[in-house]
Amino acid sequence: YIKNMITGAAQMDGAILVVSAPDGPMPQTREHILLARQVEVPRMVVALNKVDMLDDEELLELVELEMRELLSEYGFPGDDIPFVRVSALNALESDDKGRDSEWGKGIWELMDAVDEYVPVPDRPKDQPFLMPVEDVFGIKGRGTVVTGRVEKGIVNVGDEIEVVGLKETYKTIVTGVEMFHKTLATGEPGDAVGLLLRGVDRDDIERGQVLAAPGSIQPHTAYEAQVYVLSKDEGGRHTPFFNGYKPQFYIRTTDVTGDIKLPDGVEMVMPGDNIEMNVNLITPVALDEQLRFAVREGGRTVGSGVITKVIG
Repeated sequence: YIKNMITGAAQMDGAILVVSAPDGPMPQTREHILLARQVEVPRMVVALNKVDMLDDEELLELVELEMRELLSEYGFPGDDIPFVRVSALNALESDDKGRDSEWGKGIWELMDAVDEYVPVPDRPKDQPFLMPVEDVFGIKGRGTVVTGRVEKGIVNVGDEIEVVGLKETYKTIVTGVEMFHKTLATGEPGDAVGLLLRGVDRDDIERGQVLAAPGSIQPHTAYEAQVYVLSKDEGGRHTPFFNGYKPQFYIRTTDVTGDIKLPDGVEMVMPGDNIEMNVNLITPVALDEQLRFAVREGGRTVGSGVITKVIG
């Protein structure tokens, strides 16, 4: 789940953080907020769920206060973030889902809060097309459909594109663009689309690769990065790591093992440190400068970083 959160959050314009009112913030709540901060999710709205199970107004206010303090702790504007009280299960099972219904109105209020608090960002349309591959489907009689969210640029039906990363780079033609079962002529930044590709076998493409304008991005295995290593209190490592440390690097929609080389004179890195390092990946991945990534080990996030220079 956290793995999907990382790959999804990297492209978010905003997030809805769902917190159980009876339970309050749980350990994974802290990790979700931390990940959202690491990948720079700009805005967040909180849904206090299962309010039907907690009829004590003071307790509800206490949970909200605790959550606002936690959000502020991680650099979000805790005092300003909208909180909406909902009961998702009751809303789902209710026959009346209207704006004025007992349980439906909370969901409507939540979406209104998202509309008001999360602005639609300016999209980088004028840059070369790039879309990380999230999923791949073979559709009988039609070919291979690749799904993902367009990161930048525009893709049109008939465009030649490249499949980059993990394997040899090759070219193909986009023969169809679909979004939510509607056929489109183009896909733009922020669109979650399915692209039908000509002559590509289902096994020739996989999650973690990118589709890109020809020549606009290359596969690399080595880069320099600035990395913040999470402290023990933030859910990171309890002990330092040394040269040759081999965690997983979550880059766009892929996770790949890499080898860390520390700067000369630096013997070890302590939790809570900010450090420059060189990373060598075991598999080539489409990389560019200023790209953000997460560092994970044994099912937990241990650091977050940004690529400062691609070196090989």
